[in-house]
Amino acid sequence: MTRRRMIVAAVAAGAGVSAAGVAARLARRYGLVPPDSGGIYGPGETLTYATQRLLTAHSTAREFSRNMISKAPFANEIPPLKDEFKRHQSAGFKEWKLTIDGMVAHPASLSLADLKALPIRSQVTELACEEGWSYIAEWIGTPLFEVLHAAGMLTQARYVIYRSIDRDWWESIDMADAMHPQTLLTYGMNDDDLPVRFGGPLRLRLPRQLGYKSLKFVDSITVTDSMKHFGKGLGSSSPEGGYAWYAGI
Repeated sequence: MTRRRMIVAAVAAGAGVSAAGVAARLARRYGLVPPDSGGIYGPGETLTYATQRLLTAHSTAREFSRNMISKAPFANEIPPLKDEFKRHQSAGFKEWKLTIDGMVAHPASLSLADLKALPIRSQVTELACEEGWSYIAEWIGTPLFEVLHAAGMLTQARYVIYRSIDRDWWESIDMADAMHPQTLLTYGMNDDDLPVRFGGPLRLRLPRQLGYKSLKFVDSITVTDSMKHFGKGLGSSSPEGGYAWYAGI
């Protein structure tokens, strides 16, 4: 079966719950199964992920002109910052490190200065929250793929895990998003450093997915070929809390 035929079959299957199960089986055949594919919502999550990956794997999020940047972007509530973060903050984040390990040839620990020495990209995109609010901002950072290339990512890699300094927060993405040019390790916003209330000093900005995938306070990355041994095996802390692992817009 060609991929085009699979798409047709999947769309047709979406007409009913039992048919969604058929679509999920087709997605497994082509390796387009999200980590949270189990449970009652699994077939639906699989159908959404597989269909978007087949149709929009290389699409780009809309980029706006600078005159459309939100005048007062909304910073949603963050939990109390822990002592370790406060120590970094009081030192101006000079000792903040991003570690890269897992399926890479050259594990590394990069400072913000190291990241800024890599190629930089700036983009004006919208952050859309699942709660219904959104804002447009300029995001400045290093494309994630530049860091992965520098670390010598191995060819069998399938996912990139990224964690906040608060280890209760962690996410992962597939290689389509990890290697996408708009996926940034962001340290700047609107011509300035990224404010703490927006995730500074380092946030992974993922404009093709809902806001909760753009994790704040990122300090580690792990490259892997399986999510089974991380957390509950669902791909991130989000599905463990009732959200979808894949939140494509």
